[in-house]
Amino acid sequence: MENNEYVVQMKGITKVYPNGVAANQGVDFNVRKGEIHALMGENGAGKSTLMKMLFGLEQPTEGEIFVNGEKVHLSSPNVAIAKGIGMVHQHFMLVPSLTVAENIVMGMEPKKGLFINYKEAVRLTEEFSQKYNLHVDPQAKVRDIPVGMKQKVEILKALVRGAKILILDEPTAVLTTQETEELFKELVHLKEQGYTLIFISHKLNEIKQITDRLTIVRAGKSMGVHETATTSKEEISRLMVGRDVVLTVEKDKAQPTDVVLRVSELEYTNDWKKKMLDKISFDVRKGEILGIAGVEGNGQKELVEMLFNLNIPDDGEVTVNGKNVIGVPQKDIRGYGVSLIPEDRMVFGIAGTGTIEENIMSDRCSDQKYNKGPLFNMKAMHEDSDKLIAEYKVLCKSRKQQVGMLSGGNIQKVVVAREFSAEPCLIIADQPTRGIDVGATEFIRKKLVELSREGAAVLLVSADLNEVMELSDSLMIMYNGKIAAYFEDTSVLTDSMMGEYMLGLKQQSDEEVRRVIHE
Repeated sequence: MENNEYVVQMKGITKVYPNGVAANQGVDFNVRKGEIHALMGENGAGKSTLMKMLFGLEQPTEGEIFVNGEKVHLSSPNVAIAKGIGMVHQHFMLVPSLTVAENIVMGMEPKKGLFINYKEAVRLTEEFSQKYNLHVDPQAKVRDIPVGMKQKVEILKALVRGAKILILDEPTAVLTTQETEELFKELVHLKEQGYTLIFISHKLNEIKQITDRLTIVRAGKSMGVHETATTSKEEISRLMVGRDVVLTVEKDKAQPTDVVLRVSELEYTNDWKKKMLDKISFDVRKGEILGIAGVEGNGQKELVEMLFNLNIPDDGEVTVNGKNVIGVPQKDIRGYGVSLIPEDRMVFGIAGTGTIEENIMSDRCSDQKYNKGPLFNMKAMHEDSDKLIAEYKVLCKSRKQQVGMLSGGNIQKVVVAREFSAEPCLIIADQPTRGIDVGATEFIRKKLVELSREGAAVLLVSADLNEVMELSDSLMIMYNGKIAAYFEDTSVLTDSMMGEYMLGLKQQSDEEVRRVIHE
């Protein structure tokens, strides 16, 4: 038996992968009953790996795990669930075509003879929803509910299965300020009922607001446990990164000139007959960053798809320096000087099995510089890859390393190195720092500002309010497929003002939006 003060004790945890990468080295992690405990660290620091071992998704190479004082071997998530551990993943594990109730009881469905007792599933969902103050609509299809409600469905799913210890992986990554506030009330409510919460996050304000204690990991090792109330944000950053981090972005006032990207009357209805883009019009000019904020699912994703020929709109026009890009091959769009940092780096940003060099050079193989008759000029390719790896601070063994084996922050740096070094006239940056650490985030944000001030037009789509408010020179908010508000000057904005527009509580008139855009 171990110390009863702790519901979770992970002692001397080491995890070494077959490729020799050590994700955790001798980490101790102790959580008290009924506390909200933050687990913090840069990407690749080993947080997720540590939690995957606590949830039985991976096994430690060395070390011991105790739950409620009893030594356990968590060989699978089912074993972890049986021990009262639940995990809410950063990317929701829900089936969009099923209802909320069906998702909540999946795998443990109440039966009526051979069939699922749907009425009982709804009743169960309503009972847990009331009990834990996590209000959801049991009969709604998951694809139709807002992202804040999906988060609650995931938490209820774990509670219905008897979880007393909840691991929340970046739970607010896609929520508005108001939705985050609501979630925090619900988490505190759970804590008051004796539940224990482990909260993985990069957002320092949130950690300060909601957690009791925090454990910081850096490069696979623990930097110790700290009382949240007595540890400053600057101190947390320093422990995570190993140096002082500038948490604000410094930039000169934009001096925009010619229009680079022009979007006119763009319309798109998806396969479920939902209008995702409703007559969207705006310009992005040379030398400015135009930010797009909004709760996910309000048309931002579809807009980016239309701009880079990942999808075709029903109506409207998109031009880059006067040239049409709708339905144009992506190779040609890149030829016009457009760079894209895609929202899903794993699907659209990299070829995971390729090397770092192959990924960085993939868009410029046909450049004369790298072609010598029928053979590539490999020397030039190697030199330029190494130069970009150094300039973009990609932590790796060499350019020959497989990209898929890097941490999230380093994969993003590979994408950014390729896209930013292509001398773009337009950069479309879709969630450029999602799920990556403080150090990589600071680096990417500085680069975006630098390139815009050197004359690139930047369209920034981000669910991170701080990011979009700090980086943008002008800002538009999307709600329900429309531009709900457009601000020429972002200094007048506050979090709560933004939240009102993002949640549709307020809306500028079409005339107002048009006037600001065309001033």
